[in-house]
Amino acid sequence: MIPLLIVVAFLLTVFLVGVTQYNRLVRSRQMAQEGLSGIDVQLKRRADLIPNLIETVKGYMGHERGVLEKVTELRAKSLMAGNLAEKGQVEGMLSRALGNLFAVAENYPDLKASQNFLELQKSLNDIEEQLQLARRYYNGAVRNLNILVDSFPSNLVARMFNFTPMEYFELEEPGDRAVPRVSFS
Repeated sequence: MIPLLIVVAFLLTVFLVGVTQYNRLVRSRQMAQEGLSGIDVQLKRRADLIPNLIETVKGYMGHERGVLEKVTELRAKSLMAGNLAEKGQVEGMLSRALGNLFAVAENYPDLKASQNFLELQKSLNDIEEQLQLARRYYNGAVRNLNILVDSFPSNLVARMFNFTPMEYFELEEPGDRAVPRVSFS
């Protein structure tokens, strides 16, 4: 009788640990998907703001069409980006193109003084900050999921129910990781 109770207690313990690990994996996966959704929301907000910015700048920057066309082209690509790696690459290029747009805008005092331009620039900066927060949240949630998928005993449950590690949202351009060189000479 006692050996039977020991076996039942052992099986019940294994079952409870399995259920607990499964629920942790599900929760972690949902948090990662929520993080990815947050990134998508911020990218959509940025993409929606860009046409207003372009229209505001167009009137002032008649001969800077190349910069405007590049931003417009990259905006379209960012909306069509499929997987996470492609999204990261296009978004990095779009951020650099927007930086170029603001750098070129420095040459137009009337544009810099335009209230509409200033409000759009502030909105875009706010969205960029929210985008960075969303990326950090997503990467943290992915880290937690990947730890569960790779560590014991949750890795046994993860394999049993086909949980796999997720990709981090990373910068694709090595130049984005480089420390900028500052010179006062």
